[in-house]
Amino acid sequence: MAVLSRCARQRASVVALASLVGTSIVALPARRPALASRIKDIAFVEGIRPNQLTGYGVVVGLQGTGDGQQALFTIQSILNMLRRQGVLITVDPRQIRVKNAAAVLVTASLPPFARSGDRIDVQVSSLGDAKSLRGGTLISTPLAGGDQQVYAVAQGPVSLGGGFSTSAPGASVSSGQVTAGVIPSGAIVERAVPADFAADGRLRLSLHRPDITTATRVASAIAASTRAPAEAVNPKTIEVQLEGGGALEAMQLLTRIETIDVVADTAARIIVNERTGTVIIGQDVRVKPVAVAHGSLQVEVKTDYGVSQPAPFSGGQTVIVPDSQIVTQEGQKSSLAIISRGGVSLGQLVGNLNALGVTPQDLIAVLEAIQSAGALEAELEMM
Repeated sequence: MAVLSRCARQRASVVALASLVGTSIVALPARRPALASRIKDIAFVEGIRPNQLTGYGVVVGLQGTGDGQQALFTIQSILNMLRRQGVLITVDPRQIRVKNAAAVLVTASLPPFARSGDRIDVQVSSLGDAKSLRGGTLISTPLAGGDQQVYAVAQGPVSLGGGFSTSAPGASVSSGQVTAGVIPSGAIVERAVPADFAADGRLRLSLHRPDITTATRVASAIAASTRAPAEAVNPKTIEVQLEGGGALEAMQLLTRIETIDVVADTAARIIVNERTGTVIIGQDVRVKPVAVAHGSLQVEVKTDYGVSQPAPFSGGQTVIVPDSQIVTQEGQKSSLAIISRGGVSLGQLVGNLNALGVTPQDLIAVLEAIQSAGALEAELEMM
């Protein structure tokens, strides 16, 4: 192995990758300083959040692509709607054809501080066996929250966003989703949801990713920038004390808090998706001194099918007999990774392994082996 000079040993980290053929030393740069994030990007204010709304409605005006006779709830919904409109009919529901209508589930998200009269987007999804919602119009549909109170009413033409479906005898062509669509600004807010985020004279911030270090840093940064008493009560929640406790003071203080920069601390984590061969590595992942030797092994299974013909008048049957062969071949290319005493960034190690032609599947196997050896200072999460 090549001997590293004293200057090279003073670097933050050094890695040497040696193949079975030769040896090369690659010096890695020092770790870059962590980037700061705004508090508004890593936390949210408790009490300020959207609310989910749902409703049941009927889309009409379809060109024969609506629900069939099996969707009895669609027929009953149309009869109920006609009765509410004053159309009194006593007809057998089984005689009604509803191919131009479809029962749908309507969903929407009511943003915080939405006032009566505001418009919000809604999503429409088929509940029955409708083939397409193209060209349909949603009739007036109340949207209720989790408390079963109506907060908005939706109505309007359904947009599929480019999806289409065409069929002919013996063939059909479709693209996109044709049984679900959106109605831009299709709902009118009827009732506002009160946002109570400073009722007891305190603002509470919740981190998207709970972390003790990050919560402490956020509380310290708020206290230093705004002079307001701030305390990290747990790894997720930071409480800020208000002087007067009014809503106006809370809004003014939030305007200053949201733009404060804080360096968020995260746990070292590696995300591996074996199905797609994707590997995502955090910047704080480190590898202890370890040597890794890895060679590829290819296994190929070939199956040929032959026909066994019985002798004449033997009473046997003609059968297909599979003839399988298994061929294994070990790749000529293997690599040996040698890590220096100080440990290096796993991202830089992976970059060098990729330069040697290591496939994503081989890389995942190497990471699992390093973790089993206890040399991986991170959490390996498999998807």
